[in-house]
Amino acid sequence: MTRNLFFIVLFLILFIFAGCQSSHQVEVKPVEIKPIHITIDVNIRVEKALDDFFDDLEDAEDKIKE
Repeated sequence: MTRNLFFIVLFLILFIFAGCQSSHQVEVKPVEIKPIHITIDVNIRVEKALDDFFDDLEDAEDKIKE
């Protein structure tokens, strides 16, 4: 009985170590980097309205200084 147990334990130990010795290689491929294109839409009417508003304020400021 102890002899059978000894062979079973020996077989399990050899089986475990045989699995640990196999080497696994992971293939790493180069990473492809692509440019990112971003489109920004500017609302010209709002920008022009703000310029007109601040121009009016600057004109009023100039009149006050005179």
